[in-house]
Amino acid sequence: MRVTDPEILRFIAETEAAYPAEANTATPAENRRHYDAMCAVFRRPRPEDIVVTDAVVAGVPIRRYRPRGAAGPFLLYLHGGGYVVGSLDSHDDVCAEIALATGAELVAVDYRLAPEHLYPAQLDDVETVWRNDSAHRPGIVLGDSAGGALSAALCRRMRRMGGPMPLAQCLIYPGLGGDMSAPSYAENAEAPLLRTADLVHYAGVLTGGDMMLRETDPELSPLRAANFAGLPPALVVTADVDPLRDDGPAYVDKLVAAGVAAEWRNEPQLVHGYLRARHRSIRAARSFEAICDWLQGQLRSTG
Repeated sequence: MRVTDPEILRFIAETEAAYPAEANTATPAENRRHYDAMCAVFRRPRPEDIVVTDAVVAGVPIRRYRPRGAAGPFLLYLHGGGYVVGSLDSHDDVCAEIALATGAELVAVDYRLAPEHLYPAQLDDVETVWRNDSAHRPGIVLGDSAGGALSAALCRRMRRMGGPMPLAQCLIYPGLGGDMSAPSYAENAEAPLLRTADLVHYAGVLTGGDMMLRETDPELSPLRAANFAGLPPALVVTADVDPLRDDGPAYVDKLVAAGVAAEWRNEPQLVHGYLRARHRSIRAARSFEAICDWLQGQLRSTG
């Protein structure tokens, strides 16, 4: 697959200037240094009318974004970064803009990263924060990339444990442990910003090299689950020029077959990580708006 959109080509060039392809497989410290520099290139000032506070929930750092007049269900946001990079700061502007667009309080989670903390530390942290906030009000879970996978995993864990289930799940270019013989893994093997080889590398870092976990643990790889009934409604958004693309429709198909309302939105010409291009690309801006509109609709129908 090739990108021809001039705006996305410029976004790719800007990204790779700060975060070259080899950063994905560099040491964690070097990867994080490049990633933080790249995030700074695209970071936007927080919009007005958002009150932002940092806190710690049972040892897990969080950041709350509260628009003026926010009430009703909340949003739990889980950042991407291959479980190795990312922080409260890396997605700060994205979270603030989603909170403003939806009118809901958004809670971002600074879950522990690999390889210092192997799976399931990340999901354990997400569960801790989710249980804390959902004890007082219902919520929707969403995230991008690894955060999208953690969002799906949280839903599975709540079903398994009989915990409070999210009202809905919104997964943005998620990696869900899909079949790596699917077309997108070959077509987009050398895609800009994320290659198929990078996915294999990150999976090994997350599990300490135990690659069988990807095949056997449905919370690590939600597509490996046998039963999809009882999960919340979903929106899955994929980038067409991304090796992870085919995980999205596979997940939606399994949800729909189990009687769960789910929809798939695929974005032509867009690449993994395109949320950062929302102020540089018409395509990315429209996708971001569609995501916020869907979230607002779910909040309105359940609040």
